[in-house]
Amino acid sequence: MVEQEGGGSGGISEEEAAQYDRQIRLWGLEAQRRLRASRVLLVGMKGLGAEVAKNLILAGVKGLTMLDHQQVSQQDTRAQFLIPVGSLGRNRAEASLERAQNLNPMVDVKADPENIENKAEDFFTQFDAVCLTCCSRCVMVKVDQICHENGIKFFTGDIFGYYGFMFANLGAHEFVEEKTKVTKASQGVEDGPDTKKAKLDSTETTMVKKRVVFCQLKEALAVDWSSEKAKAALKRTAPDYFLLQVLLKFRADKGRDPLPESYAEDAELLLQIRNEVLDSLGVGAGLLPDDFVSYCFSEMAPVCAVLGGVLGQEVVKALSQRDPPHNNFFFFDGIKGNGVVECLGPH
Repeated sequence: MVEQEGGGSGGISEEEAAQYDRQIRLWGLEAQRRLRASRVLLVGMKGLGAEVAKNLILAGVKGLTMLDHQQVSQQDTRAQFLIPVGSLGRNRAEASLERAQNLNPMVDVKADPENIENKAEDFFTQFDAVCLTCCSRCVMVKVDQICHENGIKFFTGDIFGYYGFMFANLGAHEFVEEKTKVTKASQGVEDGPDTKKAKLDSTETTMVKKRVVFCQLKEALAVDWSSEKAKAALKRTAPDYFLLQVLLKFRADKGRDPLPESYAEDAELLLQIRNEVLDSLGVGAGLLPDDFVSYCFSEMAPVCAVLGGVLGQEVVKALSQRDPPHNNFFFFDGIKGNGVVECLGPH
């Protein structure tokens, strides 16, 4: 789907080469050319959406469409830096447009105030990558299916208080990775420490082509934990995966995320949903201690910044076909201050 552009060396103009000089030095002209020819759809312009938009616009994609049918609320002002003061009641995507465009005039930034649920399948095929935030589980699964069938890179992510997650489905994804060349030992050196030194001292690098296959979101969320192999893997699986299942069920049941102003009611419901969800998955409720409810309310700006950086970078890596991608979940725990990549699915 990536289109070839005219212009200067490598398909980008001299002005673009100057603008993206540091990035070209980092990941190469060919990777930047691919990025510069890509169009991205970003759904949901809350705090995480603003971070992802900023990172993609500064990286230099060809076009970014911000889609959101919701209006700016008081809660949005806590983490959404693209929305100017005095925008309460305006459409979130339209309110974000001016500041987003000012980040990089070379990127074609658009705002779409429609509901993603009203979009036909062919709407998504104009994009090289689709990134969802603030969406229900059924919408995520539906759009992922569309992207999977049309060879479009799919991403989704969300912030729940101190917790954040992202998921990627890149299909059968090919990329290149820079590796240090391993040189042969000098003639006459057969064994011993000199042999290892000769192999590791090289500063030469080479680009290695690789391929990785991703599963779909519906498969990643429907892991059967009853098998012996899955039970063994359960001990190594981040509890954040099960927390995500609980929070997505809350969003489906209530049509919203947990709110600070209804903390007592929502905390009680979260505990109830935890018991139901973990029981249905065949795992013990003890995987998520009761205190998890204290940390999953509202959007935390620092968590948005961390996850938005990771999610934006994964989109850039996928479009530029440079460096190994996260396959397939990334979970961030703001309480512990760490993140983990989990590969979960039918295998």
